[in-house]
Amino acid sequence: MADRPFNQADLDVLAQWDTPTICNGLEITNPERRRFGYTVEPMVCINPKAKPIVGLARVGMIRSTEVPRGTVTDRADWYDYVHATDFPTIAVIQDIDGQIGYGAYWGEVQSTVHKALGSIGCVTNGSFRDLDAWAPGYQMIGGRVGPSHAHVHMVTFGQPVNIFGMQVGHDDVIHADFHGAVVVPADAVRKLPAAIDLISRREKVILDVCRAPGFTPAKLRDALKRSGEIH
Repeated sequence: MADRPFNQADLDVLAQWDTPTICNGLEITNPERRRFGYTVEPMVCINPKAKPIVGLARVGMIRSTEVPRGTVTDRADWYDYVHATDFPTIAVIQDIDGQIGYGAYWGEVQSTVHKALGSIGCVTNGSFRDLDAWAPGYQMIGGRVGPSHAHVHMVTFGQPVNIFGMQVGHDDVIHADFHGAVVVPADAVRKLPAAIDLISRREKVILDVCRAPGFTPAKLRDALKRSGEIH
């Protein structure tokens, strides 16, 4: 078990907020993350009403447009890698084909297998299918929905991947919901609650003025001054 600057309770706390709120908090704890570390393309979520998922990344790459050439990564080895130990895992799969999402790695079988392994969801730029037979409770934030798995196969795993601009490495903390996903630096996990509380208090000053009777631009201008720089 790796020595980490957070525990499961800390990750559970982060799951109470949506991914945009986590991104907001990172702008305070890690200002440089304002311009990287999150997905930057539209994504499809199989269950938009589900609670955000927070877990450790298990990274892999797939192809599907052609029959595999040479040695193919054994899926059983990938399953061993994904298997949750001290923390829940999130499969983060990059489709590296020229036509991304041509074949779906994910469907009824893979969602069921990964759920059994202790994975709580997947983030991928690739496609997924079997929406009506999907493993209940297993979250998917993917690039698109498609009907066939074509020649889908895993090329490698354990190496860094890029999901719509989000660079992800093994064991990175991932926070994801129907908005997309973000990498949370390990040293920011315990700092985020205080940062989010600060942002919420700043936002409240503005929101209260806008929602109150008798709103005027002058009142908004005053609220903006009192709230400090935000968004």
